[in-house]
Amino acid sequence: MSRLRSTSIKGKKLLSGAEETKKPSRKRLKTAAEGDKAPKASSSSSSSASSSSSSSSSASSSSSSSSSSSSSSYHSFSDPAETVQLRRELLSWYDSEKRELPWRTLAETEPDVNIRTYAVWVSEVMLQQTQVSTVTDYYNRWMKKWPTVQDLAAATLQEVNQMWAGLGYYSRGRRLHEGAQKVVSELKGKMPQTVDDLLKQLPGVGRYTAAAVASIALGQVAGVVDGNVTRVLCRLRAIGADSTSPAATQALWSLANSLVDPERPGDFNQAMMELGARVCTPKGPACSRCPVRSHCRSYQKVQVKQERNAEQLLGRTGRSVSGVLDVEDCMHGGACRLCPLEPWDEGLGVQNFPRKPVKKAPRAERTLTCVLVRPGEQEDEFLLLQRPNKGLLAGLWEFPSLLLQDGHSDADQKRALCLHISRRLNTDVSDGVLRLVGEVVHVFSHIHQTYVVYAARLSQSGAGAPAENTRWLSRSALQDAAVSTGLKKILKLYESQVGLDGSPKEKTQKNSRSIKRTEKSSRAGGGRQLPLSSFFTTLKEGKGS
Repeated sequence: MSRLRSTSIKGKKLLSGAEETKKPSRKRLKTAAEGDKAPKASSSSSSSASSSSSSSSSASSSSSSSSSSSSSSYHSFSDPAETVQLRRELLSWYDSEKRELPWRTLAETEPDVNIRTYAVWVSEVMLQQTQVSTVTDYYNRWMKKWPTVQDLAAATLQEVNQMWAGLGYYSRGRRLHEGAQKVVSELKGKMPQTVDDLLKQLPGVGRYTAAAVASIALGQVAGVVDGNVTRVLCRLRAIGADSTSPAATQALWSLANSLVDPERPGDFNQAMMELGARVCTPKGPACSRCPVRSHCRSYQKVQVKQERNAEQLLGRTGRSVSGVLDVEDCMHGGACRLCPLEPWDEGLGVQNFPRKPVKKAPRAERTLTCVLVRPGEQEDEFLLLQRPNKGLLAGLWEFPSLLLQDGHSDADQKRALCLHISRRLNTDVSDGVLRLVGEVVHVFSHIHQTYVVYAARLSQSGAGAPAENTRWLSRSALQDAAVSTGLKKILKLYESQVGLDGSPKEKTQKNSRSIKRTEKSSRAGGGRQLPLSSFFTTLKEGKGS
């Protein structure tokens, strides 16, 4: 009984202290859409936003009631006063600490709602699984070349792939292009103006992107959940279940929708993402600089654990912990769908949250590729083949490549590659001209790719007219083409090993050992590109003719 009374008194003191130190709220910043005919300033937009907010609230209430039997208010924000205070503290921090980023500047200053929506959409797609530092230059070049959705729709897919080259996850660029063409051809050039319409009418736009664009560009009250927000929310409310599980996903979206500031939804969502990117980081979180740590259950739990350990070291095991609320696990314990199954690891601290499933190791693949060169008018030219418009690296250009499979000799593999090249060039290329250069490793999100690189040089007269989706490019033109990072690595290896006349450069002892290892391992299997088996029947028929 005395412990409960002590905890209650401490809670009141903390709340009282917080009320005394809180700063007056800032006035709402005037957004770029105010004063124009953007939906966010019109009555129809306001009702849409209110409807969105109401539906989010009702969904949140429904979610809370439906899961009340398996979780508790421990994992949510049940006190409206705490929610208001968290919003104020987070936005105050964001106003003083936010990074100046080109898409933020455009979203704040662009008066045309259509351009603003398009610009935010582009930034959100580029930022998917890609760091801000990498995206910034790409975004600036993109918006300079295609400042409106009409400009992007008029571009070719090849131009888009060329602009996107090196950014990774190439299907994103293709979906932006498809979406722009749809906006122009089916929506009369007008970008969708609600969360639902963004979801339904733009290819590749999911729940997060729709909510982010609607809140940032249009001022609609919609919460967002991305990787950074997931980490912040899981730590704030000690959500330790697998963050990708249905229960955790539902809880996180409910939390995001209940917390988002109705006056500044776009700024609030960006503040949550900024907090996760710069303070509440996956490793080495800076809790001492966190503007909302007083609301963080995982931080409070760390403080409690530390004080208890200190008391035990001093031999005061019977004394209560002072200065912080005695935060424990939620009342449902092991029955809660949001509590962690694993015990608390004191060495991790707040990094106990969030819990993620163990990632599957990327599958290993080996691909045979050939850098084929011929003399050009000004400089040497390289043979490139275009990949299919769907699948990995869709629409990009690459050196002729074949997937390596088990059970085939080096000679078979080289003949198959030469046959592949011969078909595309409409001329015979003998496997005797291939020289082994070495190996290049390139890791995709789900594939550990090893390229076994060969090189060959043709005379001008020996090169036939290339087939469709096959072309010769000079070294300078190749730099600006829509090619992958893997191809650039292969080219770098080639240029480090082969002289300007096509003859091998003098090999170091290290390079010699590397090539010998490659020769021994080139029989190993893989799982991508054109399979070698598709060429063997033709090869055998050729031998008999």
